[in-house]
Amino acid sequence: MNRATVLRGLVASGLALVLALSTVGMGLAVPPPPGNPSDSDISAGQSQVKDKAAQVGDLTNQLAAADARLTQLQSQVEQKMEEVNKALVDLQAAQEAARKAQDAASAAKVEATAAGDAVDLARHQLDEFAAASLQQGSAVGSVSALIDANDPKDLIDRAQLLSDISRSQLRAMDVMQRANVDKANKESASRKALDLAKQKQDEAAIAKKRVDSAMAAAVAARQSQAEQTKQLQSAKTEVENQLAAAQDKVSDLQAQRQRYQDWQEQKRREDEAAAQAAAQAAAARPSGGGGGGAPAPRPVAAPSGSRANIVVQRAMAQLGITYAWGGGTPSGPSRGISDGGGDADYFGDYNRIGFDCSGLMVYAFAGVGIYLPHYSGYQYYAGQHVPLSQMAPGDMLFYGNPSNIHHVTMYVGGGQMIEAPYSGGVVRVVPVRWGEIMPYATRML
Repeated sequence: MNRATVLRGLVASGLALVLALSTVGMGLAVPPPPGNPSDSDISAGQSQVKDKAAQVGDLTNQLAAADARLTQLQSQVEQKMEEVNKALVDLQAAQEAARKAQDAASAAKVEATAAGDAVDLARHQLDEFAAASLQQGSAVGSVSALIDANDPKDLIDRAQLLSDISRSQLRAMDVMQRANVDKANKESASRKALDLAKQKQDEAAIAKKRVDSAMAAAVAARQSQAEQTKQLQSAKTEVENQLAAAQDKVSDLQAQRQRYQDWQEQKRREDEAAAQAAAQAAAARPSGGGGGGAPAPRPVAAPSGSRANIVVQRAMAQLGITYAWGGGTPSGPSRGISDGGGDADYFGDYNRIGFDCSGLMVYAFAGVGIYLPHYSGYQYYAGQHVPLSQMAPGDMLFYGNPSNIHHVTMYVGGGQMIEAPYSGGVVRVVPVRWGEIMPYATRML
């Protein structure tokens, strides 16, 4: 081996060493490994999510039962209200009957007094005739009565009296007897009418007190149930927040795991590139320069300015707005309406400015020229149905069953939805609830 050959070997060896060192330096360009949560950490987080989801489901069922009980109690209140109305009408009728009976009794008393006067007059006339007959004898009684007359008028009167008595003495006595009977009958009928009217009035008053008491008890039961429902809803909201926090924690752990796996993949690629460069250098083959690893995946940009984004942002701008049953127009929140003494009235929704669930959808979609009916049952059929697995931001989610849809929300992405939840609440963003959810989302865009 000559000197030139030796020199060429040294140059080749030096070049290989430089390439190898350069390649190793590229490997050192990989940043330090990120934290890698353990499987037990992720498993514990998932178990917590599962536990919180189960609690949310249980509270959702309890809340549904509480709502059903509240509806039942409201029906009972309405029934008691009608019973109160009936008792009031009955009491008024009994009072009117008592007034009429009192009037009839007063009239009967007047008639009885008149009948008594007639009896007294008949008795007086008979007494005079009998007295004259005893003094003069029955044969001359009439003559004596005429002879004793004081003046012509008295003579005529006595003659007429004697004529009437002589023709109908028995009939006059019968009239007197019937007058007595009539008087007694009128007085008895008057007393009976008064007694019956007072009895009916007392019964009606007792019935009124009874239904008033029942009404008060029903209202108290409804208010108590409403408070329990409110507490359940508060507890459910708290657990939903805990569930969201647990889901965020698991998402963070999984993201950390993914970042660590991405680091491992990048490190593996650079290690492979370094080994390949070293092998090339050892073989003294020139290399065009090292490997740089695969390019990072290009992120997919959200469709900014899309109609769905407009709808979602229009809804999100209403966060914190008060719930008002019947509230919400294409122009914004509006005054709620009365539900006839139900839950909405209990919370005073008719005096609040805000949205109910379907009213929030009306406002959100009006921003892109879509005007929905203010009723969740109609909104469900207003657009295209898509499986829940394909739901996208801007899709509406519904709760209930095909014959009784009672709630609507809007999916905003990331497993979250925005809703106007219930009387006493505000517009909010919460994780999608899977209990009672309809099998399809409605897509309007």
